[in-house]
Amino acid sequence: MRIASVGTAFPAHRYPQAVITEALKERMQDKLEIPAVMNRLHSNCGVDFRHIMFPLDTLGTLSGFGPTNDLWIKGALELGQQAIQKALDRVGLTPSDISAIFFTSVTGIACPSIDARLVNLMGFPRDIKRTPIFGLGCVAGAAGISRATDYVRAYPKQYALLLSVELCSLTWQEDDYSMANLVACGLFGDGAAAVVLAGEETPLAQKPTSVEEPCPRVVATRSTFYPDTEHLMGWNIDDSGFNIVLSADVPELVSTKLRATVEDFLADNDMSMGQICSFIMHSGGPKVLKAMESSLDLPPNALAASWNSLRQRGNLSSASVLTVMQDFLLNRPGSPGCYSMMGAMGPAFCSELLLLQW
Repeated sequence: MRIASVGTAFPAHRYPQAVITEALKERMQDKLEIPAVMNRLHSNCGVDFRHIMFPLDTLGTLSGFGPTNDLWIKGALELGQQAIQKALDRVGLTPSDISAIFFTSVTGIACPSIDARLVNLMGFPRDIKRTPIFGLGCVAGAAGISRATDYVRAYPKQYALLLSVELCSLTWQEDDYSMANLVACGLFGDGAAAVVLAGEETPLAQKPTSVEEPCPRVVATRSTFYPDTEHLMGWNIDDSGFNIVLSADVPELVSTKLRATVEDFLADNDMSMGQICSFIMHSGGPKVLKAMESSLDLPPNALAASWNSLRQRGNLSSASVLTVMQDFLLNRPGSPGCYSMMGAMGPAFCSELLLLQW
């Protein structure tokens, strides 16, 4: 099974971090202690720019879950279609070539789901298998690739598609002055990514891979659930929409759990850390990335692509690790035959790892 291509799409509205911070401060000005706190928090998020689906002044006019979710559906369809088309065009496929589509998001809900609506818009086959996924949060990009890989392992002559759309700006709560929400308003951005997975008997999987046209093989995947940690991350959902749950203990869990998880996964595949040439990790934020570097004892710049994604786009939840994967496909895949570790962590708390070979 191979990752054949990645396509990304971002909203046209792109703002420097300082502009977003000032706009939010103006709308929270009735809380006198907020401005200084928000300046400090947002300047420490490691974010220089973020894409926002709708103009900043639009966000200030929204009230209630229903109207906000309607905008999420509109934006998810627009960005989702763009990302899918880019992923397909890169490898010369059309929607009619896809046998299964996996859709993930944690920033809105729809029934019929976004993938169903895109089937109608883009002309996917009438017999396409659809799997909409909600609730995995930041881990869902890596988990979605794993589940799509499971599918093409069972159907090696077919192609599967993963689509992630996250419009995190629509979850910002301007009446929530908690530390978690202030951090979220400074960290998360909007974007979409689509990934084409090729079964081993498809023409794309059988085509020789090269530095110019990398198509990494998915060697193995590993899902790990850490019991009794559901309080660390997630949503409280009420009439106002999605209210962030984000514990300051997340980096500590990454520090204490990730190394053993990675080493156990590699040992089960008769490998060790020294055989991994690169790490494609979710851009969870500065503290999370530093915890990953420390836990895995990584050399300087090992997570450069993840840090760059964070600076240029913020944390895109499930789409982040997919944008980092695109960077590797376009710029730095490594020599043919070398191995990479792809990974993300998210609500439950849990992790998803993929062992890739270029």
